[in-house]
Amino acid sequence: MNLCMGGIKIFSGNANKELVEKICKELGRPLGTCDVSQFSDGEINVNISETVRGMDVFIVQPTSTPVNDNLMETLILIDAVKRASAGRVNAVLPYYGYARQDRKTKAREPITAKLVANLLTTAGADRVISMDLHAAQIQGYFDIPVDHLSGVPILADYFKDIVDEETVVVSPDLGGVTRARAFANLLDLPIAIIEKRRPKANVAEVMNIIGDIDGKNVILIDDIIDTAGTITKAASVLKNFGAKKVYGCATHGVLSGPAIERIRDSELEKFIITDTIPLSPEKQTDKIEVVSVAPLFAEAIKRIHDNESVSKLFE
Repeated sequence: MNLCMGGIKIFSGNANKELVEKICKELGRPLGTCDVSQFSDGEINVNISETVRGMDVFIVQPTSTPVNDNLMETLILIDAVKRASAGRVNAVLPYYGYARQDRKTKAREPITAKLVANLLTTAGADRVISMDLHAAQIQGYFDIPVDHLSGVPILADYFKDIVDEETVVVSPDLGGVTRARAFANLLDLPIAIIEKRRPKANVAEVMNIIGDIDGKNVILIDDIIDTAGTITKAASVLKNFGAKKVYGCATHGVLSGPAIERIRDSELEKFIITDTIPLSPEKQTDKIEVVSVAPLFAEAIKRIHDNESVSKLFE
């Protein structure tokens, strides 16, 4: 890795241009000029229209829907700037797709999170910056530096004027307890846990609630909301157990399949997500609000370029 770099250059594919433009505005820098299009057979074509030689290049692209197209755009952009003699190539993935396949749970399963890590490294990335990986151990899949940002403080900031002493933070499963505890600590709140089992993919069955939520306002927090089955069912169960108002929040709003209809018809008062994944117009509803991660990513990019501590962002 070449540490003798010039200025910052920021490029993006087609996944989330609005977020990248916000990051560039925060940094006071223009978005790099490049064209990412497709040939008639679907192959991706990248044309970068400005020099990147010796530059500190940041390619900002969540690998969200359409996952495979956005992932390939990212890999091809990395390859393009690497071959154009960029000083350092930083892959900024606000949402890291395929992160849910992080280990083998039965025979003959792939570990796709590791495969994606290999692809990014082989393409030429010198560093990866992401937010709220579904499994923190994915950082160890890389042999290059990984900066793992957290969206929890941004979500907590939204609720700081809503919570009171009768509010409880709830983890929708045992695996999210660490996240719920971090969120609760920021707001000085107690936590509760929903114990459940999952009979099959995207189907959740609530079994029990650990903690006191009777007569309390509740905030459910998760990292990824896909079909919204877990969080909307959890909201119903919490209501049955005596919760007053139920709010939900998550860093990554995948919101596939029946997610929007489920949220709209749910017991949730509000559901807060970040803009790591763009919320398309057809998915917008009064119950969903979006908070931006652009200032955090912009500060991280600035600190990485200036060789300053990124961990200071969490203090």
